Amino acid sequence: MIQPCRGYRFSVDAILLARFVTVRAGDRVLELGAGCGVIATILAALSKPKEIVAVELQPALAKLIAENAAANHAHITAICADLRNRAIPGVAARSFDLIIANPPYRRMLSGRASPDPERRAARSETSGTLDDFVAAAARYARAGARVAMVFTADRSIDLIASLRAHALEPKRIRFVHPRRDRPASTILIEARKGGGVEATIEPPLVMYDRPGVYSAEANRILTVV
Repeated sequence: MIQPCRGYRFSVDAILLARFVTVRAGDRVLELGAGCGVIATILAALSKPKEIVAVELQPALAKLIAENAAANHAHITAICADLRNRAIPGVAARSFDLIIANPPYRRMLSGRASPDPERRAARSETSGTLDDFVAAAARYARAGARVAMVFTADRSIDLIASLRAHALEPKRIRFVHPRRDRPASTILIEARKGGGVEATIEPPLVMYDRPGVYSAEANRILTVV
């Protein structure tokens, strides 16, 4: 994967989401806020869905999506656009089977903002709030489509509330813990558009057995790609 030496850098959360989501061979997949395209590239390599479209606001990163797709012989359509727009050329409403996103975790004006604009846009809600991401996912999802996101665990209630407000019912939830004795740091969630009111809480994913040593499951998830 090609990514900037400074500024935006994808994190392990992107890989966890790519390995968590349910992908079918005939799916049309849309990634929102795709960064350099790491999730889309992993899905193209491992799951080979029918089509993948990756939308990214920042032109330099959108260019990297296309470069990474070419380098990995992946069929990904990169589109530079603002997901908050009601219409995006080449992205038809209610036409995707799976929408994936790794929204910025930090609320606007919370914590210390990064001086780097790429990093700031990726980590905080300066260029799109959590609800903007969820609303866009709902707009492009067909009836019965899946919407999968990775988010910070301490804002799990915000994520679930936003999904349900847009008729995206959580169906699978998995929490990620840095260690067995530590609180969850991350939530992985898959919702269904118009789904019934019930969810499966999957066993937690523990990332480290001890400092610097991944658990067997985390190591399997990360090294398979």
